[in-house]
Amino acid sequence: MKFRQTPYVIIGSGIAGLYTAIKLSEKTDREILIITKSGLRESNSRYAQGGIVGILPENIEDSVELHVQDTLKAGSGLTDPDVARFISERSAVAVADLISYGVNFDKSPEKKVELTLEGAHSVRRILHAGGDATGRSIELALCSVVEKDPKILIYRQTQAVDLLIDSDNTCKGVIVLDKTTGEYETVYANSVIIATGGAGQVYARTTNPQIATGDGIALAYRAGATVQNMEFIQFHPTALDFEENGSRFLISESVRGEGAKLKTPDGESFTHKYDERGDLAPRDIVTRAIYFEMKRHGYEHVLLDTSTIPEEKLKARFPNIIKACEEHGIDIFKKPIPVSPAAHYIMGGIKTTVRGETSLKGLYAVGEAGCTSFHGANRLASNSLLECVVVASELAQLLSEQNEDVPSESSDCRINCLISKYEKNNFGYKPDIAPLVQQLRETMWGKAGIVKTEEELMEALKVVNELRLEFNQPYKCRNAEEYEFRSLLTTAELIIRSALMRKESRGGHYREDFPETSDVACDSYLSKQPEPCLC
Repeated sequence: MKFRQTPYVIIGSGIAGLYTAIKLSEKTDREILIITKSGLRESNSRYAQGGIVGILPENIEDSVELHVQDTLKAGSGLTDPDVARFISERSAVAVADLISYGVNFDKSPEKKVELTLEGAHSVRRILHAGGDATGRSIELALCSVVEKDPKILIYRQTQAVDLLIDSDNTCKGVIVLDKTTGEYETVYANSVIIATGGAGQVYARTTNPQIATGDGIALAYRAGATVQNMEFIQFHPTALDFEENGSRFLISESVRGEGAKLKTPDGESFTHKYDERGDLAPRDIVTRAIYFEMKRHGYEHVLLDTSTIPEEKLKARFPNIIKACEEHGIDIFKKPIPVSPAAHYIMGGIKTTVRGETSLKGLYAVGEAGCTSFHGANRLASNSLLECVVVASELAQLLSEQNEDVPSESSDCRINCLISKYEKNNFGYKPDIAPLVQQLRETMWGKAGIVKTEEELMEALKVVNELRLEFNQPYKCRNAEEYEFRSLLTTAELIIRSALMRKESRGGHYREDFPETSDVACDSYLSKQPEPCLC
């Protein structure tokens, strides 16, 4: 076991983590350590296609109030109006900031920033970059800034495995595993920021890459932090109906925003039967419309017809979608795209304020891993990139106002007891992880997915408990794959337990046995008591 002391640790290298590091570096002369379990340019953020919301002063059709109204309506009663307004008011500054870091948002022939429309937005307000590669464009620009900053240290191929929580329930650092060498390191820090993204890999069908295993949410919950609204999973209605490397290629909502139409394999439009807004209704409504049509008629997928969009516009706006479809033998200029729903985003997560503060002192969260009550029960398209940039900026300001001396090694009993668990090898039976992961993902998709019932949720929870008993590695694991499975088990349990508690249907959470929406909207919370120190 190695040891290190540093003022700030950021776990995760997507847009939320990178942006936090950059803003923090601008406000402090101290070292900032980024821990990423992959390379710097591989994250969930990279796959964000649609764009980022911007309430720009030159867009006279739009306003903060209009964006707040759209966000509240999509959030189905669980979006905090003050949070929505706080984030919306800062969107223009956030966009200008990203541009200053080298993000080149797409422009019209008149050199004006192009704005597109997405589902449940009342006006065009979505900025995009690289046509349909906004997440990748932002991430590459931020990576370039981070790599040139001498104050920012990067641990690549490094897995965070447990948070150091002392006897006063304060976070004091993190234990990490170097995946290349197999060596563990205890990193003492005054501030630990979780920016690990989502957990789409808990489902058999997802648009998320293989690294999206809910690590940060699981770490925080294990440490005693409160998690909120974990039952609210956003299933994107239109993922390409082919799987590659454990995920499905997203067909951005912007395609429908530009005029593409959803149809059955028989060529019939259908979404208007479920909502008067049709193809541009909120994502949960469009997803369930597709789900019920597929189930009712036995379709394997539905079709997205792009023939209504001019060819030149398709080429300019969606080059990556065209390429991905071509790789699967689909010429979207001649044939519609086969699509079906897939897990895409988690509205819940670690409960935080708009400054990233969790229920534990010294522990913070930004991006998809956190839950500020901005997205409510159903995220409005392209609000997520805006939230992570605004919250990251606020968090950096908060931390810069604190006295962050380099911490010393701890003599706390609880911390030392945890460290000792990672210094020993108490391995017995070695399970084959791959089939266990597949069983978990198939169970979650079939019994805790788009449509849920009490009976199926209880069956899913039974499977999770059985898999945990078979796995039997509550602390030290043999490798990164086992740690990711440990995270998936925790995340799955949190989703199921939260879904069981919510005996209603609201936003992204649909209970077939409780199809009505309650008059009173309440958040759900889960937390666990810390284990006593027995060392």
